[in-house]
Amino acid sequence: MKVLGVITARGGSKGVPGKNLRLLGGRPLLAYTVEAALDTAVDRLILSTDDPKIAEVGRSLGCEVPFMRPAELARDETPHLPVIQHAVQWLRDHGNYHADVVVILQPTSPLRSAIDISGALRMLELSGADSVVSVTAVSAHAHPLRMLRLDERGEATLFVTGAPVRQRVNRRQDLPDAWVMNGAVYACRTSRLFDAESSLYGSRVVAYPMPADRSISIDSVDDWAEAEAALARQPHDHHHHH
Repeated sequence: MKVLGVITARGGSKGVPGKNLRLLGGRPLLAYTVEAALDTAVDRLILSTDDPKIAEVGRSLGCEVPFMRPAELARDETPHLPVIQHAVQWLRDHGNYHADVVVILQPTSPLRSAIDISGALRMLELSGADSVVSVTAVSAHAHPLRMLRLDERGEATLFVTGAPVRQRVNRRQDLPDAWVMNGAVYACRTSRLFDAESSLYGSRVVAYPMPADRSISIDSVDDWAEAEAALARQPHDHHHHH
């Protein structure tokens, strides 16, 4: 299985300005993702960015930056799919390069490890699924079976079933496990990016569970503080300080 790693890092960011290069634990946020990826069996690791400064830092960390991402693919509302299609097509057109699988890594998940990336890829390979996504367990209080829907009068019913609130599941042990995608690892078979449905998921998706402490995704200044704290708690052996 030949795997292309694509790190997506725009220059613009609403939540935390300049976050991809902002220092976390004294190193640019981008460094954590590049280093984790380089520690896996990805065949090539490239950075898709529209920002020359991010490109420069990416190269200095050992990541390829074969192209600059076009501005129309670097807007706030640009979905991931066209960004990945662009990267795959560019490498195909400019280097006759074809990978079986693309793994998408966002710098906003700095605590995801090489083991997570490798484990997710192995899961994709062994399952024969179209894609793999990393997930983390939902806390009991935000479990979908406990969530409420409010109508225009403010009256509440259970969100999933529409049943009265008195039927809410109260005992944690009666709740089936529920998961959310944490954004740390997405991988899909390259053929799925360009087939009739063209999506990052295809039809069969397997999930790679990750613990909460490695699943932190940085979208706000509060998340930044949480990531700093989690980093401080980690054993330092697998963070190479250059």
